[in-house]
Amino acid sequence: MQNKTLIGFIGAGNMGYALIKGLINSGYPSENIKASDANEELLQKRNEEFGINVYIDNAELLKACDVIVLAVKPQVLNEVCTGLRDSIKPNHLVISIVAGIRANDINRWLGGEFALVRSMPNTPALMQQGITGMFANKLVNDEQKTIVTTILSTVGQCFWVKEEKLIDAITAISGSGPAYFFLLMQSMTQAAIALGLDKEAASALSVQTSYGASMMAVKSEEDPQTLRRNVTSPNGTTQAAIESFQDQNFEGIVATATRAAYDKAHEISIELGEKE
Repeated sequence: MQNKTLIGFIGAGNMGYALIKGLINSGYPSENIKASDANEELLQKRNEEFGINVYIDNAELLKACDVIVLAVKPQVLNEVCTGLRDSIKPNHLVISIVAGIRANDINRWLGGEFALVRSMPNTPALMQQGITGMFANKLVNDEQKTIVTTILSTVGQCFWVKEEKLIDAITAISGSGPAYFFLLMQSMTQAAIALGLDKEAASALSVQTSYGASMMAVKSEEDPQTLRRNVTSPNGTTQAAIESFQDQNFEGIVATATRAAYDKAHEISIELGEKE
């Protein structure tokens, strides 16, 4: 992606902030990044921190940019898109990081057929440690896919899928996934307190163990199953815990939970997409 591409963010909240920060940290010029938001105080903060141009009017932002990143709440995307109908041009590239809204529905609200990428980042993007799944509609060309990859890779790993329905699966695994790990850390902390440790020590042990295990999984050439086996000595303490997990159908619990998230993502897509 050339540094002269003008990128506009509609929505300057957490995920928009993460991407703006990622772009600037990777050397992208702040003068070529713009943002709009209904919250004028938030816009002022983004202007002061990054030196980017900010807009109250989404349509004015659109006129000043080549690429538009939709980074608003799902409930307001319909209103945002219909407000852009008179300003959007055929050469605009649209990237949606809005959960649950299908590409065809976004284009319908925009009033035409535009090159559009639907993506699903996750909250670790705020730490530049996210992972994002991306789906491109038929109007997105290879050059535009490169632009999208460059933008979204500034906050972590990213990859393309060929079927939009797989975005719901990504939502269930990585989009919602951080909360699963936070729940495990919370549960481990509570268990440690029950065993007699104070809250501070219990929390530190749970969080740092989670971090260390994640780093091992990322950096090791071995898969998680092998890593788990390596730390599980026969007839040892870890084996006792693993067997307890499995006796209570741990794998089944995870499969059922992620399926529930997948089904909910699909349900939300249909529900929100029904808006005219």
